[in-house]
Amino acid sequence: MSKSQLNRGSAINDPNADDTGCTILHVDMDAFFAAVEIRDRPELHGKQVIIGGLGGRGVVSSASYEARAAGVHSAMPMSRAMRLTPHAVVIEPDHSKYSAVSAEVMEIFESITPFVQPLSIDEAFLDVASAIKLMGRPRDIGQLLRQRVFDEQRITCSVGIAPTMFVAKLATNVAKPNGLHVVPSDKVIEFLHPLPINALWGVGEKTAEQLSRLGLRSVGDIATTPLSTLTRVLGQGQAEHLYELSWGRDPRRVTPQQVEKSISNERTFDHDVDDQEFVLSQILDLSDKVARRLRAGSFTGRTVSIKVRFADFSTITRSKSLGSATDVSHEIYAVARGLYEALHLQRARVRLVGVKVDGLSDSGDIQMPLSARESGWRETEQVMDQVAQKFGGAKVRPARLVRPESDKYTET
Repeated sequence: MSKSQLNRGSAINDPNADDTGCTILHVDMDAFFAAVEIRDRPELHGKQVIIGGLGGRGVVSSASYEARAAGVHSAMPMSRAMRLTPHAVVIEPDHSKYSAVSAEVMEIFESITPFVQPLSIDEAFLDVASAIKLMGRPRDIGQLLRQRVFDEQRITCSVGIAPTMFVAKLATNVAKPNGLHVVPSDKVIEFLHPLPINALWGVGEKTAEQLSRLGLRSVGDIATTPLSTLTRVLGQGQAEHLYELSWGRDPRRVTPQQVEKSISNERTFDHDVDDQEFVLSQILDLSDKVARRLRAGSFTGRTVSIKVRFADFSTITRSKSLGSATDVSHEIYAVARGLYEALHLQRARVRLVGVKVDGLSDSGDIQMPLSARESGWRETEQVMDQVAQKFGGAKVRPARLVRPESDKYTET
């Protein structure tokens, strides 16, 4: 799907909105469980689809937007959902399938930045500050994520972009479904204050009732209420928490659940490719990008993997462990090429290829093998890194990667 097709009918706010300093992204899959089922059963597209148990106490786990338009929502008793949508297609949830798709989506996120904090199976926060230099402004990264999720999983997601985690999550609500919304740093208060009080984290039904007794209806009302008044009603801790949020102040940082374990890059072609030499040239480019990211992060890795996705969306992976850790693109490509050629694909139509390096260690803790020093490849690539940093990555690249403009692919 092209960018214009992906964005058609989606909620994309002003493309000129200033995203300077807006390095926090919140990404939420759209009607995730239902979307996965509709992807696998295209005949359900456009229909009311409900994911949930059919038993007497069954509840709705997810619903397509067609069902949501009729009032169905998650956690609703299935009996009530069926009264609202008597002709809906009901599907028992397949959590193993959803977990597998979620893992691949999170892998996409982690190929952009190591700072990924999953909130649930279908949403996560990302801090893209370290990716801006290589991938562009936060809005560009958000659009790239949306495109990749659709290209690789055939489902959509919405992205909120803001200076803080709290505001980014609220921005996603505006973006849904299948959209992107940026809240510029100087527009945070303008964005927040008209929202209802229950938009604030920590305002449940009971707290909302307490605030309503004070005549407070909006976030702006809370912001202009003396903190002492809020403390008298809510207690000091909660009062300070809500007051700070009402002014857009959120000191939390995106915290990955684990240290980075791998670095990868993938590429989805605009058209299925059966030219083996072209595919190998892309594997070379991806190997070079992975190696640069390893060196930039002071990592080395011991296991090289490739991913190949075919025209029918079937996917295979192959990996090989090295005798010693490396951050040299020449060595990574040699292994990746060998893995690809061992598949003996001949004229198979390829949609996506990827290169990944696992088993990461701090490069300062690794004794590089004598062969690496003797070959000169590592020193050469470090010089290339310096040139690329000064003049841009496109200025220095392997000669094989200089291609005519007619060769098209989607960069990921």
